[in-house]
Amino acid sequence: MIRFDSDYLEGCHPRILERLAGTNLEQTPGYGLDPHCERAAELIRGACAAPEAEVHFLVGGTQTNTTVIKSLLSPCEGVLCADTGHINVHEAGAIEATGHKVWALPSGDGTLNAERVREALEEFGADPTREHRVQPGMVYISHPTENGTLYGKEQLEALSAVCRSYGLPLFLDGARLGYGVMAEGAELSVPDVARLCDVFYIGGTKVGALFGEAVVIPSPGRIRQFRTLVKQQGGLLAKGRLLGIQFEVLFEDGLYFELARHADRQAMRLREAFLEKGVPFLYESVTNQQFPILPDGDIDRLLRDFSFELWQRMGSGRSAVRFCTSWATRPENVDALIEAIRKL
Repeated sequence: MIRFDSDYLEGCHPRILERLAGTNLEQTPGYGLDPHCERAAELIRGACAAPEAEVHFLVGGTQTNTTVIKSLLSPCEGVLCADTGHINVHEAGAIEATGHKVWALPSGDGTLNAERVREALEEFGADPTREHRVQPGMVYISHPTENGTLYGKEQLEALSAVCRSYGLPLFLDGARLGYGVMAEGAELSVPDVARLCDVFYIGGTKVGALFGEAVVIPSPGRIRQFRTLVKQQGGLLAKGRLLGIQFEVLFEDGLYFELARHADRQAMRLREAFLEKGVPFLYESVTNQQFPILPDGDIDRLLRDFSFELWQRMGSGRSAVRFCTSWATRPENVDALIEAIRKL
């Protein structure tokens, strides 16, 4: 069985494993105050063109989303996001469990439109009973989105401008950020994200690391006492160097971007094979996630040799499925899937 059902199935890039083994018996300060975390943070600041930014390392995406969102909201505030947003559909109510409402707005492709946000905020402001409602406190997006779609530069600039005009922080979930910025035709760069967002994170778990996410706060002090809040949420790793070492390897010579580009290229090979067969797609994604719509019989045939995810029933005996490539996807495995697609 060849798996295309997730982009974090493998462990980590061999260079990370080698560095972790080589530093195993080092004695360093804990809680991310070691030289490896310091160097990784400096490398990330360089990649973001944000020399003053705070960089904090956490273990996983849900932990990171929960910690950042809780730290930015007052007890009576909620977070606006697309109705397909990860925090709304795939985090088991983690945000609500902290006491904050996820305020979901309709989205066709997974992105959050600036005008849709403005309309929601204007409607709230015009409501004479608004003091009895959950207050809008911040905006959450992801890039790529849960649907594999991307924000354009003008689109993110417009959304950022709306957020800043209303004094709402904009938080970008970057669990798959590498796959977004390295996609063919992508308009946004990491420095663009740092310029337009108040907080974002660079995902390592899905892009070559064993585990780990790097939270970037471009304006230092934007979240007061953030390290203490991370500790309160159980996210301050005592052996913090295990995170720092991984991001040190990923960013010291562009490995992070190289690995992301590889995954995107393999996904484009799959996309082209489906297009050659006349297969339609649920979303127009140029990232490592692809969503072809297939007859259920073809899905059953492919499932004999390949693992992928059922995404949405379309009716009339067809379903949309999700194929994911990763930083470690082998070209020969993609070759095998392409050959199976051609035989459908």
